[in-house]
Amino acid sequence: MAAKILENEKLQTRVATIGIIVEEESSVEELNQILHEYGAYIIGRMGIPYPQKGIHIISIAVDAPQNVISALSGKLGKLPGISSKAAYSKI
Repeated sequence: MAAKILENEKLQTRVATIGIIVEEESSVEELNQILHEYGAYIIGRMGIPYPQKGIHIISIAVDAPQNVISALSGKLGKLPGISSKAAYSKI
């Protein structure tokens, strides 16, 4: 899906980070599937387990049109036990 968006859209891209908190491991497979769909836009990914709190923290760096970043963050945030928030660069 994301590859089609990349081919079809001639919009200016923005750099952003998407912060993700995983509280339910049962949603991880679907989370990874969504990230794979948007892989054409992902610059890098860092994951940090935090066993003391029973959560995982993931940071995704993306370069994409703003509507694609919003769609990705929104899809992730709708998963059970997943919170996400995007922060945009000013460029």
